[in-house]
Amino acid sequence: MTSELFSPLSLRSGQVLRNRIAKAAMEENMAADGQLPGHELFGLYRRWAEGGTGLLITGNVMVHAEALTGPAGVVLDEAAPLEPFTEWARAGQSGGGKIWMQINHPGRQIASDMPGVVWGPSAVGVDLGKHSSRFGRPVAMTAEQIGETVTRYAVTAQRAEEAGFDGVEIHAAHGYLLSQFLSPLVNKRTDQWGGSLENRARMLLDIVRAVRAAVSPSFAVAVKLNSADFQRGGFDADDARQVIAMLAPLGVDLVELSGGSYESPAMSGRPADARTQAREAYFLDLAKDLVRTSPLPLMLTGGITRRETAERVLASGVAVIGMGTALAVTPDLPERWRTGREAERQLRPVTWSDKALASAAGMAQVRHQMRRIARGSRPTPGTHPAVALIAERRKQRRALRRYRSWLETVRRAA
Repeated sequence: MTSELFSPLSLRSGQVLRNRIAKAAMEENMAADGQLPGHELFGLYRRWAEGGTGLLITGNVMVHAEALTGPAGVVLDEAAPLEPFTEWARAGQSGGGKIWMQINHPGRQIASDMPGVVWGPSAVGVDLGKHSSRFGRPVAMTAEQIGETVTRYAVTAQRAEEAGFDGVEIHAAHGYLLSQFLSPLVNKRTDQWGGSLENRARMLLDIVRAVRAAVSPSFAVAVKLNSADFQRGGFDADDARQVIAMLAPLGVDLVELSGGSYESPAMSGRPADARTQAREAYFLDLAKDLVRTSPLPLMLTGGITRRETAERVLASGVAVIGMGTALAVTPDLPERWRTGREAERQLRPVTWSDKALASAAGMAQVRHQMRRIARGSRPTPGTHPAVALIAERRKQRRALRRYRSWLETVRRAA
């Protein structure tokens, strides 16, 4: 029986994915000097490209030099040199698949020790209980700042195409800026960007229009969207259904479904409201409902590690299955599936009761594996989460010093 997993998918832009398996975005935090991609990222993406995926989506690339999700984040703005990005694109295409750049603005989800700006739709901070002080206090964006941010997304997308990427994915999930505008819990505005869902979606829709106008028709444009925020009274599956319908006329190729935020890390299997406790394909139940009405092909990400699960997701009507952690542990997993094999090992589970700390440790584990892959070493999925978290925080402190120095240079040159 021929598996649909390895059948091609034609998109609206005319782009064809060679199979239905995508490496979903994971925040690498591996920027070289100048917040640019360097040898670590090139090595990592060559390894993934050899592993058989049809599509690689980069970790979130920042559209604003003063707003980073982490101090080792990559920035692509109007001032960034394109040569490193061209090499990154070539590394991702070296195995015959496509590479899309995920583009993002963190909004209020910025650590309190980071320089720069902390913006949001409203002055509503991240609520992590005893960990809330880890994040800066946001200020509500002005109309001018919203307009400038829309332009930044378009500039980054245009430059990604110039560098040789095959597409971009606009990140509107996981509690980052566009997800904040969509959320009635965070967006308390009373102007044209607040209140109704149509108003809360306005910034996302304006960005999609601006990006689509800035790139060629054959360049793919995707959106990453929460199937739900997994917070009582937040953005939910019915909101997602309506936003997908709003995106359909705008030239979007694909919508990736995920869920959660730092406050409710459902994307790592730890939602605040316990609505998704599945060990695999966390968001499949919600996706099944959205597939029935979606005018756009959907990609589902979250907890997929086995071929049987991937086949079940495709059978539900989802067009592309996305994997993150599984490919950080087994970078050639698609090729293994194609030849009838599975992953040999899984990442060591984090069983800590503190969900915020457990989520941070889980991400540190994944980044530890990515760094090993980038160096050409074998992953070590048995690494203790506490060890990974301590090492990650040391790296972050060093990266923060470099970022502060770089940002000062950027400001002086402006």
